[in-house]
Amino acid sequence: MTSIAPSRDTSVPLAALAAIGVTFVVLFAAPMANTAATWWSDPDAGHGLLLAPLAVWLAWRAGLSPHARAQRAWGLTAIVVAVLLRYVSALAAEAFVARAAMLLALGGVVVWGWGFRQLWHWWLPVLLLALAMPLPEIVLGSLALPLQFQASKLGAAMLSTRGIPVHLDGNVIRLPGHDLFVTEACSGLRSLTALLSLGVLLGGLVLRSPVSRVAIVCLSIPVAVLVNGVRVFGTGFLVAFVDPALAEGFSHMTEGWLLFVVAFAILGAITWGILRLEARWLGKEAPHA
Repeated sequence: MTSIAPSRDTSVPLAALAAIGVTFVVLFAAPMANTAATWWSDPDAGHGLLLAPLAVWLAWRAGLSPHARAQRAWGLTAIVVAVLLRYVSALAAEAFVARAAMLLALGGVVVWGWGFRQLWHWWLPVLLLALAMPLPEIVLGSLALPLQFQASKLGAAMLSTRGIPVHLDGNVIRLPGHDLFVTEACSGLRSLTALLSLGVLLGGLVLRSPVSRVAIVCLSIPVAVLVNGVRVFGTGFLVAFVDPALAEGFSHMTEGWLLFVVAFAILGAITWGILRLEARWLGKEAPHA
């Protein structure tokens, strides 16, 4: 005797999808426009211009999970909560809550149509989309200040190892004849955000073990902090021995981009090392995103 497993229809009527799409655009047109404008105009949020389309492409590439099954009640609940949050955000003129409501509504639609297993199947695009969302100013400020202090300490410590007399006064590195102020733009927050996103991407596309994926994301934080400290050191070194003008303008920006590329290379090298360990411990099976 053989048993036949019941077939699961994972399709959603096209008319229902079209109605959901139109309703979503009507409800969330303002948050979508605001988010796109922030990506375009705010350097701290510019990575969203790359992450959002990449997330959509990865979701399209992954397709539907063979285990997908609609969970209407859970999906509808999430959608209702998202609509309520959207209403509250409109009353309070709060952009971040509106963006959170937009993501929750998207998740609710996926659960309504294909269930939590589909949402898990798209974990990488979901995570990238969440990382693409601009953070509130209060969060950015609370993150940037400790990073500024850390970059100042690292830079001052590296300068002192070269025999340069250094006095650290908060975010001001006092050198003989010059003061170097580590501004919020030099906190390393942008490179930290970019490296965290790259860590998530490398973990999802290249690595296989959940432990390895968490490790590469966690390691991206000290890499970003260390490279930013090196950047402050390099700037201080140039100010002390070459020309104070090199701490500003095009040369300073070029230095930042070069070290950003170095940080990418370091993270790539760490990923390669973890990949070798995985090949030894887990065999040579192809990775699954």
